Amino acid sequence: MLAPAQNLLSADRAAVAGAALRTFFNIAEAWRLNVEQAMVLLGLDSRSTYFKWKKQPESASLNADKLERLSYIFGIYKALQILLPRAEAADEWLHQANQAAPFAGQSALQRMLSGRVADLYVVRQYLDGQRG
Repeated sequence: MLAPAQNLLSADRAAVAGAALRTFFNIAEAWRLNVEQAMVLLGLDSRSTYFKWKKQPESASLNADKLERLSYIFGIYKALQILLPRAEAADEWLHQANQAAPFAGQSALQRMLSGRVADLYVVRQYLDGQRG
């Protein structure tokens, strides 16, 4: 049996996972991501895990890699909402070809879909630089 403090930590983790994943799935919908794209951004290779997390986000165990990925995604979303206040424009920006140095003609989404956390960081850093 877990001590009360351990139960609280477990409940806190479940609450954080639930909130974070609900937010992620809302962003994925706004960005028009398909299942495979969403899985890449989350760093998942199991479709069953993806669908379990989507159905029961509190059941997820988010390790440091997943939390880092989610943090970058949330930062990218927020930066786009600030830079492009019209939601449709902000969400569409990810899909447009971009000649800026980090993208070399690709869209930001293409860069993010490399599967590497570093590419999420690069997109976030670029947008933060644009914000000033």
